[in-house]
Amino acid sequence: MNSTSISAKDKRTINIVFFLSAVIITLATLQNQLPSGLVGALGIMAVVGYILNLIGNKTPIINQFFGGGAIVVIFGSSYIFHSGWMPHETVTTVTTFMDGGGFLAFFIASLVTGSVLGMDSNVLKKAALKYIPVILGSVFFAFLFAGVVGHLLGEGFFESIMLIALPIMGGGMGAGAVPLVEIMSGQTDMSSEALMSKMVPALAIGNAIAIVVAGLLNKLGQYVPSLTGNGRLMRDGDAKELMEEIKDAHTVQQLGLGALLAITMFFVGTMLGSVIDMHPYALMIIFVALVKVSGLLPRELEVAAHGWSKFVVDNLTPALLVGIGVVYTDLEQIVAALTWENLLMVFTTVVGAVIGSALVGRMMGFYPIEAAITGGLCMANMGGTGDVAVLASCKRMELMPFAQISSRLGGALMLILATLILQLLSSVL
Repeated sequence: MNSTSISAKDKRTINIVFFLSAVIITLATLQNQLPSGLVGALGIMAVVGYILNLIGNKTPIINQFFGGGAIVVIFGSSYIFHSGWMPHETVTTVTTFMDGGGFLAFFIASLVTGSVLGMDSNVLKKAALKYIPVILGSVFFAFLFAGVVGHLLGEGFFESIMLIALPIMGGGMGAGAVPLVEIMSGQTDMSSEALMSKMVPALAIGNAIAIVVAGLLNKLGQYVPSLTGNGRLMRDGDAKELMEEIKDAHTVQQLGLGALLAITMFFVGTMLGSVIDMHPYALMIIFVALVKVSGLLPRELEVAAHGWSKFVVDNLTPALLVGIGVVYTDLEQIVAALTWENLLMVFTTVVGAVIGSALVGRMMGFYPIEAAITGGLCMANMGGTGDVAVLASCKRMELMPFAQISSRLGGALMLILATLILQLLSSVL
């Protein structure tokens, strides 16, 4: 239904229904009567997400420079759920839903499938060929900045790269820090515990800084429109990455088809991942892109997939950000690691990633801000959850396919680089 066709009376009624729903769900939660599973988790996540998102979008300075609702939802929900305000059982329900329920995977699959199938095929082919240099530029400048600042602070040039920049640019915890620790503990004199205690705070702070910087880049794009495509990556004037004539209103059948396509593509990525040594998300992106450029799918199905992704983003993003805040954001860990040396090294690493990806991206024909967001910030955040948070902060969810390429393929690149650097150092020393 188009919002312009809703009368003032109906709007009031809708707001009253929303308010009563929020009151009922909140009371049930505080009395520890929240149902387990999807119903309970999604209910409280939606309520908390909506309220915090509204607060963030209405709060001056935060809504202008720091990503608005997205950043308030993530950090606010982390505090609310872990400070004793919510029953422990509610935290467990949300954690189980996020970890075991596959909510994040469902969201990313919907977004990737709809975004890729909603692109112009020619633009997709051009962007894919030019995107890897953007990632490499991001990594080079991030390493350079971290190494120089680390050297000036007395932490050592290569030590800062290996212990700060590499894990930050490595694609998150499971795909980045953990395998990096395994690689480095066997080839350095540092224990796994010592390495993890150094890398994990850097990851957490880097992720938080990336989310804030994403909001600042969005604001920069408003001040300097020539730097941004407002969600379009390529600077090709005639080519639009999103379908030009997709109607806002979709039938229930179209949305159902779009959901089925997204789930099917996720299944394909998972099955391919069992025989190919690559992350299922990366394989899913590659498969969806091949389907798109081959022209196998009729336009009606592409429209359905794009419509479903828009439906998911518009309705489920605040709830998902609550899950990210509760499950993947440890405020105590971030605060404990906030020494000025750590903060400066992490900050310069993220800034280096932004500058490198923006410069190389512009040379490759991309808008600098979109290149900085996908090739820079989505390399510096904590994988899939970080991608969602960063893109929500800068209001560019349609860039998810390129964000996932950075997180997955870029993360794998960091593991290869770590191995090569350690082998080089051991041969020199």
